[in-house]
Amino acid sequence: MTLAPSPAAALLRGEGLPDFAAINAAAVREGIPTLLHDLHSRLDQLEAQLSANSGADASWDNLMAPLQSLAERLRWSWGAVNHLLGVCNSPELREAHQQQQAAVVAFGSRLAQSQPIYGALVALSAQAEGLDGCQRRILAAELLGMRLRGVGLQGEEKQQFNQLTQELAEACTAYSNHVLDATAAWGLLLTSPEQLAGCPESLRQLLAAAAREAGHPEASAEAGPWQLGLDYPRYGPFLQFSERRELREQLFRASIGRAAQAPNDNQPLVEQILGLRQRKAALLGYGNWAEVSLAPKMAPSVASVESLLEQLRAPSLKAGRTELQDLQQLAQRRGAPEASELRPWDLSYWAEQLRQERFALDSEALRPWFPLPQVLEGLFGLCQRLFDIRIEAADGQAPIWHPDVRFFQVREASSGEALASFYLDPYSRPGSKRGGAWMDECLGRLRRADGQMVLPVAYLVCNQSPPVGDTPSLMTFNEVETLFHEFGHGLQHMLTSVDRPEAAGINGVEWDAVELPSQFMENWCFDPPTLSGLARHWQSGEPLPAEELQKLLQARTFMAGSGTLRQVHLALTDLRLHAQWQPGSGQSPEQLRRQVAETTTLLPLLEEDSLLCSFSHIFAGGYAAGYYSYKWAEVLSADAFAAFEDAGLNDEAAVRHTGKRFRATVLSLGGSVAPEQVFEAFRGRPPSPEALLRHTGLVSV
Repeated sequence: MTLAPSPAAALLRGEGLPDFAAINAAAVREGIPTLLHDLHSRLDQLEAQLSANSGADASWDNLMAPLQSLAERLRWSWGAVNHLLGVCNSPELREAHQQQQAAVVAFGSRLAQSQPIYGALVALSAQAEGLDGCQRRILAAELLGMRLRGVGLQGEEKQQFNQLTQELAEACTAYSNHVLDATAAWGLLLTSPEQLAGCPESLRQLLAAAAREAGHPEASAEAGPWQLGLDYPRYGPFLQFSERRELREQLFRASIGRAAQAPNDNQPLVEQILGLRQRKAALLGYGNWAEVSLAPKMAPSVASVESLLEQLRAPSLKAGRTELQDLQQLAQRRGAPEASELRPWDLSYWAEQLRQERFALDSEALRPWFPLPQVLEGLFGLCQRLFDIRIEAADGQAPIWHPDVRFFQVREASSGEALASFYLDPYSRPGSKRGGAWMDECLGRLRRADGQMVLPVAYLVCNQSPPVGDTPSLMTFNEVETLFHEFGHGLQHMLTSVDRPEAAGINGVEWDAVELPSQFMENWCFDPPTLSGLARHWQSGEPLPAEELQKLLQARTFMAGSGTLRQVHLALTDLRLHAQWQPGSGQSPEQLRRQVAETTTLLPLLEEDSLLCSFSHIFAGGYAAGYYSYKWAEVLSADAFAAFEDAGLNDEAAVRHTGKRFRATVLSLGGSVAPEQVFEAFRGRPPSPEALLRHTGLVSV
């Protein structure tokens, strides 16, 4: 008699590609406790071995190898659960995750606070003469990480710290679930064609498809009904194109109030999360959570971050005010009643109108030239040109979690040697898949003790417009940029040459430098040969007309002041919430945000604006007191792209040579070398903000 495999088996392998179909709520409930029991036993053995001689004979092989193995098994298993929670969320999986989260956090705290391991790491770091630079970087990061996770605390303080860590994990998960549920819960059914005045055909199709999913099987793009929602593929284009101002207002107000009302009210969680972080910072001996956040980052201090943001705020505010005047003047010329006082729900619409007038550029009309298959072909061709790699479809060769998901292999173009693989999950699925776009690690590069190599595998997740009927996913140019951005993260993960997993790919890279490759790749969307290669009509195969391509390039800095100011507002809000706000101060987090807004927004915030209730990056992601990293790294990425401009973008040999150097430094070295040294190895000098200001049009050439 053959017994069926236990559900837990799917989560206990700890290696290879996860069997996503088998990782369900039952597997989580059974598998995670079994895994944690084994991990605790292994940690007991390691601690006993180290304690027997006070860690005096600690070596890289007898300390770091078992330590990495412990951490990797937990990362692999819990990471698979978290991944599915992000892309295939369900009430059952969410409940199982919540049931096990406390035990997972507790093991992580025990590992991070192990005195025998900490003592052995200190002893090993003293053997500097026997360690290479990568090993020293890894050890320094491990020691700092343990200090930041409370290894120096004792007794009641340690218990309090661990309790705060548990509460914080639970609060962040609840925050994320509230945002997902609030996004899925809101909908507005449109029944009259007049309600879609100005909306393009692609949006009508998307809204009709959403209506069919919501229980209206008769819905069609021509006759409706049409279902509006808060997910960006529906929300963004409607604000951009709808002529119905009252509907734009209704949609906008719903979005800014998202997750701010029962039963998905995040307002208490915002204060709770900030308060928990502040209490943890105090126990660690820091003045605030911003100092904790910056301790392992590239930026040396809160003041240095504020200084960079101010360098961007002043010119972007000036440019943004001019842009707002341009929108008002256009509305006046068109005789629009809102011309005397534009409101927030008017800006996207009039910006699109101005874009069309100024550049004769209809961004929605360009969708047919950006079908996802063609965009991927152009992206992969660029990677072969720059980095000498070949990317091949490998669908059917790996387990997937949804029929939309594709699988690809990455090889050396010249030899065919396998380098890495990646999953691509491109389409929005409101209600089960969280919004935004991200890259995450499925498998990291690792050379086993027997010499065998584990090749990296990446998750690449986007939320772009899905296919409708026989029409493929026709992308906006912004969606093209997003795909290039996430693929840049993937390239750093997949093209690493570092064999030590703690410093391979994005691991060990300071958080405020990790956006360098992603933002670097966005620049290639404005490179004429690259753009010409990926923009072809999905039906005829004809390239994007030269005049349209030129308009895209000319429009690159359109509304750049407003866009930069928005990022500065978010970054400063995040930084000051974590550096200045205190529980019981008499000022709410939202009031502090509104202080920041006085010099970082073009229009006054509406009373019901509750952005903090859906600011998942800082309250449910890894960007707490780190949102500035996008701009910090953008200085690096713009300057890195400027190296190609200096070499000559029309000089193919120079482009390939520079791309080879970029791969050998930024994409290859990962966290094995400090980011400022990596940058100087590529660029030959420290970074300068001049290229960023020039690319965004905030300073003249």
